[in-house]
Formats: sequence, structure tokens, C-alpha cells
Amino acid sequence: MDGPPFADRRDAGRQLAACLTAPGSVVPPGPDALVLGLPRGGVLVAAEVAAALGADLDVVAVRKLGVPGRPELAMGALAAVGETVVSVGVESVLARVEVDDDAAAEVRRAELAELARRRSAYRGDRLPPALAGRTVVLVDDGLATGATMRAALAAVRGAGAAAVVVAVPVGAPGVPEQLDADAVVCLLAPEPFGAVGRWYADFGETGDEEVCAALAEAARRRPA
Repeated sequence: MDGPPFADRRDAGRQLAACLTAPGSVVPPGPDALVLGLPRGGVLVAAEVAAALGADLDVVAVRKLGVPGRPELAMGALAAVGETVVSVGVESVLARVEVDDDAAAEVRRAELAELARRRSAYRGDRLPPALAGRTVVLVDDGLATGATMRAALAAVRGAGAAAVVVAVPVGAPGVPEQLDADAVVCLLAPEPFGAVGRWYADFGETGDEEVCAALAEAARRRPA
């Protein structure tokens, strides 16, 4: 391989969309499907998927719960759909790392505040989409531990989605298979994995303004 398989998140989204729109795909095209991106970077990937499917695009707000003092290590994650917030733990981490209850509670409070800020920034006074009875496609730019995706899955299931498909360009080996989805589409599961950003030529941080622009672009495509 001469370079990373994905130029950037938009390119990854187009490659993922090509798989999802192929004959026999697990996702029905059209407005009955709803594509939800995991902010921030996953929304740029999801925008390409939604455009190819002719589906609505929105976000499911998620936040990693980092181990106190080691924020890069996920001990769990939060996800919000509507007014419901779901949390999941990473048992393999919690089993080997001693976490002080007060410190963990402070991490949760801080991440709940950021979750609320992002929901407000991305949605404003716009109502969240109805999920009941729909096929929901959850899209992120990659899976490392899978904690945030598991939280998103639980939140979407709780909101009554008829089927949930996880779609990602790249994931750590074994992680996609652990997800409780109706189908998982993962283009690459390389070994050794390293980190999600290793598989992108450009993996720069995505800002709130890019998320809002992607959502506005998708809204303009919707039929009046």
C-alpha cells in the first residue's frame, strides 16, 4: 500500500457509501433510512453515506468517558437520543484499572455538560428525528474500543429503531464483531491496528462548524 487507504473523512464516506449502495446492500435506499453520524468526525463520513442513499442525516451525540488522569483510555461512553442519555462501561478497562468513585463521577458530570453543549450547538431548536420503525445507519470515522458506538447503539435501540446498521471505514480487529447491531459494515480491520487516524492521509480535528455545515448541506437536499 503506497499510502493510507482514505484521503480524508469525506473520501472514506464515499468509499463506505459505494459499499452500502451496492446490489444486495443491507440498507434500503430512500427516505425510510436515517443516517446518524457520531460527532464530530463521523458526521463528515455520514454526510457522504446519506447523500448516496438519499437518506436523512442527523447526529447522535456521544462522549467518551476517559479514565481519570488517563483521558485517552475509555472506561465507558455516553450517548443521547432525544431526552434519553445512555451510558455503557468498558469492562475490560474497569477490570484492570482502579477508578475512584468521586473522580469517575466528576468525569461523567463534565462529559454530560459537553454532551448537552454539542446537542445544542448541532440542533439548536430543531426537533430530533423520529427513530421508531426506521432503519438507522450509525456512522463513525473508525472503531478503536467501540465504546461510543456501543452507547449509540443502545440509545438508538431504546428509541425504537426497527433495525440498526453500523457502518465504519475502519475498525480494530474483533471490535466490529462485538457490536449488537443488525448488520455491521467495516471496510478494513487491519492488523496491527494502531489508531484510527493511521489509516487516513488527513485526519485533522473536525470542528463544530464543519458538523453544522454538513447538517445544513444535507437539509438543503431534502425534498420540500
